[in-house]
Amino acid sequence: MISKKYSVVDTRRCVSCGTCIKECPKDAIYIHKGCYAVVDTDICVGCSLCTRTCPADCIALVDREVVS
Repeated sequence: MISKKYSVVDTRRCVSCGTCIKECPKDAIYIHKGCYAVVDTDICVGCSLCTRTCPADCIALVDREVVS
């Protein structure tokens, strides 16, 4: 079953510290070319652990669009 939410990173504010990577239970986050975090939305389960631990407060949970 696919979760109703997933995380997205504001890449302009991300400092690529890696805190979110350590917290993600599904290994759905990686640092792109050393610059910013990226969430693999196909893997993300919307648990919000990354949003709560991000020191830059640049990760948010958003609703998945329902495909009919």
